[in-house]
Amino acid sequence: MALQLSSRAFRDGQPIPKKYTCDGQDVSPDLAWSGAPEETKSLALIVDDPDAPAGVWVHWVLYDLPAETRELPEGTPKDRELRNGARQGKNDFGKIGYNGPCPPSGPAHRYFFKLYALREKTGLGGGASKADLERAMKGKIAGQATLTGKFGR
Repeated sequence: MALQLSSRAFRDGQPIPKKYTCDGQDVSPDLAWSGAPEETKSLALIVDDPDAPAGVWVHWVLYDLPAETRELPEGTPKDRELRNGARQGKNDFGKIGYNGPCPPSGPAHRYFFKLYALREKTGLGGGASKADLERAMKGKIAGQATLTGKFGR
């Protein structure tokens, strides 16, 4: 079984509810997954918007989630380190944790929630960038799943 990622907040390819955007409470949606490969030692998550005017815009960087983790609750705290030992990086808003969709007026943007099953921990401290995480994951990815949402104004 391949790694699969889902949310009760929205289905793949469907609109992200306002609650999870800058027009609402701007809390992270719940996420759940299954099918992590047996060799998974940690998980990482990158949420980004490839349709942003300035290029890809990063909304969330989270890594070193324990392998046995199967979900993230709605409203994950915006802390550098979570209670389960996972760490969060800096997004393109210059903040730690999740900041939701906040596109300019116009067509809907796509938001990719990308979950990675890793063969080892990244070794990064809290506050790492997406680029830092991508370098740390190189050669360690055992599986990947993507959930796509849309949001426009």
